[in-house]
Amino acid sequence: MLLAAALLLSPLMPQAWHQIGPNPRPMEFGTLPTPGRRKTLQGGDTPPPEKHDRLADCLTVGRSNPELAASLARHWLEEVKLPAERVRANQCLGMMLSQQGDFDGALTAFGDAVGLIPEAQAVGAVPLMAMAGNAALAAGKPQDALTWLDRALIVHGFADNMALAAIHNDRARALVALGRNADAMAALAKAHELAPQNAESWLLSATLYRRDKNLAAAQHDIEEAGRLAPRDPAVGVEAGVIAMLDNREDAARQSWQSVVAMAPASDEARVARGYLEQIGAAPTSQSVPPNPGQDEEITR
Repeated sequence: MLLAAALLLSPLMPQAWHQIGPNPRPMEFGTLPTPGRRKTLQGGDTPPPEKHDRLADCLTVGRSNPELAASLARHWLEEVKLPAERVRANQCLGMMLSQQGDFDGALTAFGDAVGLIPEAQAVGAVPLMAMAGNAALAAGKPQDALTWLDRALIVHGFADNMALAAIHNDRARALVALGRNADAMAALAKAHELAPQNAESWLLSATLYRRDKNLAAAQHDIEEAGRLAPRDPAVGVEAGVIAMLDNREDAARQSWQSVVAMAPASDEARVARGYLEQIGAAPTSQSVPPNPGQDEEITR
């Protein structure tokens, strides 16, 4: 069965992931160091007892109960005045609100945290700026997202290339949402340069090349994504889409079948099943060839 170039607009692929749109998942940077300088111990001074890590506790609670963790973070904010503690409380609050789908609230919390970090310690604010940008994307505010992400990238001294590549990935999403596809591709090229082992960057560039109908480049990049993340169902779905557009129906079917077998309960498996239903069973030697003039059915 033939596949249309209109494959770009399919109702079968609503998720925001790898379509280069808003990414609803909070970026995984882990906990932030508390802003401030450690006191140098002198001579026989004994180290002060370690304080209980409330941020770690809050995030631990949030793994199973984000609502409770958000409540704990709000109480924490009511109790403390020190900027360093408020930064950490806001980080937990923002992450928990993101998990609950309150991306506007998360954006406010992350922004409040960034505002409490001194300019001299801006490196410590980069992950929070990135989280703010991610929340803005998920809230449907690509221009706000781009502002936060660009702000993160101009901070000197932040040297985590994987994290920087993730920021460029989100910049690409924001730029596509703003209709700036060429700039989005440039952002993904930078992500490849910073962290060539980042499978998501290759998945995103494969998707963007496919949407621009450059199937040769899309195939190259999806193969790279598959090499780096062979069990990522999003990669399998996109590989099938690219194959189908390239008139390789058997390869598309195999990709989508592998997604269903590998992650049967996932959103990607649901999408893959929808595509498989559209193309039907593999033809046999008795099958009648499709009419080249028939309407193409799989759209995206």
